[in-house]
Amino acid sequence: MQRRALGLAAFATAIFALPWLPVPDFWITQLNYIGLFSLVALGLVLLTGVGGLTSFGQAAFAGIGAYSSAWLCTAFGASPWLGLLAGLLATATVALLLGCLTLRMSGHYLPLATIAWSLALYYTMGNLDALGKYDGLLGVPAIHLFGISLHDERRVYGLIWFCALAAALGLTQLLDSRPGRVMRALNVNRGGGVTMPEAMGASTFRYKVVMFVIAALLASLSGWLFAHMQRSVNPSPFGIKFGIEYLFMAVLGGVGQVWGAFTGAALVKLTEDQLQVWLPKLIGTAGSYETIVFGVVLVMVLKFAPDGVWPMVERWLPKRHRARTPGQTAEPLAARSKPARGEVLLEAKAVRKAFGGLVAVNDISFTIRAGDIVGLIGPNGAGKSTTFNLISGVLPMSSGEVLLRGQRVDGLPAREVARRGMSRTFQHVKLVPDMTVLENVALGTYLRTKSGAFAALLRVDRAEERRALHEARLQLQRIGLSEQADELAGNLALGPQRQVEIARALASDPSLLLLDEPAAGLRHQEKQALAAVLRQLKAEGLSLLLVEHDMDFVMNLTDRIVVMEFGTRLIEGTPAEVQASPAVRAAYLGTER
Repeated sequence: MQRRALGLAAFATAIFALPWLPVPDFWITQLNYIGLFSLVALGLVLLTGVGGLTSFGQAAFAGIGAYSSAWLCTAFGASPWLGLLAGLLATATVALLLGCLTLRMSGHYLPLATIAWSLALYYTMGNLDALGKYDGLLGVPAIHLFGISLHDERRVYGLIWFCALAAALGLTQLLDSRPGRVMRALNVNRGGGVTMPEAMGASTFRYKVVMFVIAALLASLSGWLFAHMQRSVNPSPFGIKFGIEYLFMAVLGGVGQVWGAFTGAALVKLTEDQLQVWLPKLIGTAGSYETIVFGVVLVMVLKFAPDGVWPMVERWLPKRHRARTPGQTAEPLAARSKPARGEVLLEAKAVRKAFGGLVAVNDISFTIRAGDIVGLIGPNGAGKSTTFNLISGVLPMSSGEVLLRGQRVDGLPAREVARRGMSRTFQHVKLVPDMTVLENVALGTYLRTKSGAFAALLRVDRAEERRALHEARLQLQRIGLSEQADELAGNLALGPQRQVEIARALASDPSLLLLDEPAAGLRHQEKQALAAVLRQLKAEGLSLLLVEHDMDFVMNLTDRIVVMEFGTRLIEGTPAEVQASPAVRAAYLGTER
């Protein structure tokens, strides 16, 4: 980690020293554009690489930042710094509105929507008389900083690269935080999705909007710098062509990597300039042939290096290791009040779910008391996992009621059910494979912590972050996986991944823990260790509802068992009563009752 920090410090020193060295002005110009492009690409790293949301409209947000400041400065003689504030406010407003309208879309609809509003903003800028139509605005003043006029490219260079590197640092800090973990858990292409973060208590739509707005603000900042560096603006640099090019930079450099934004911006800018010189000489005629070359290169990158160039470079850099959090320095997170042993904790009353004409769960009713372990068993297709999803708010019920500590939770979204004290694991493991085991478990502390994106960007959330990571380590120790805390979750076998899910659920300090096939994939000794952990949880007053196919595991662990068949409740009783039931044997073995 120290070697990486020294390398980054050396890079920053070299960057800021260049204008003071006798290097050609052309180099400074190129680096200015690379810095400006990197700012926009950083937003796409967050939005597309981390969040899995494809946008072709970032150039339009750069245009809002550029035009807002240029118009205020030329029409009213305002300061460029006031223009920056106005541009960021205008961009945030437009991004918030567009995000709320489009981010509920999925699949190909979201990229199409970004293309539509990008074109709309581009033609708006090109047709307004106040903005000079397609001729744009001239005479944009230079930025003044501490009484110094940044009127040429060598002088504005330092401000451009300060903004770019500060944005990279802020984004790195954001991703290594409470909101950052939720953002990294959203990308379906990287093993994420909305179901698990919602079950941990996070509003995934809210975080999508936050990422969208941050990406737009970075583009707006780039546009502001561009306008005052060029001393003029017109719509050409803010059209859909540049929107596609920014996305190409992010993908080429490494769309999931912060430093991939700089890599992609540099590769595209430098290669594009060289191709504009070489290709006419090779072909014998002028034209935008570099676009064809970039199209071919993009296809090749997507085929042979889908993670981009930066991950290949990173293999040669020192590995990054998270420093272990010293437990003695971290205060425990606040714990919720627990129900008294024997108190009615959960009541499911005539829970029903129909998918069209298929009734998957048909009027299921049962009760769980505090301190009990209740098993939910039945043949494959009996509706057990669907019942789990109905109780935990992942699926809406067709009819019925679910009460948690006397309060109805049916009809509430999963995050609100989690907030009331219910946590769960999943039949199909839902971990973020490129996050460490510790970070995956720390997702479970979401409802017990409060820091937001702004605090993470400014790095003022570190005390709370230490407490969250300490809690995550405690839960890993609880299930016997503390030695694998810093391992990537995707490197674990299925059995340990299931144990990590349990630790993540425990980190939320639930009153009721729902375990969907927790012993699946575990070896005999691992099952015994898991059973010991669950018994300990029961002794501590925690209540559990579990679905499991391993009958020995269920019978030796549970206090009561609910048996389902074809979506209905077949029988409820103690393990001994269930084992003695002819109806249960018939359901499993197919014998006559």
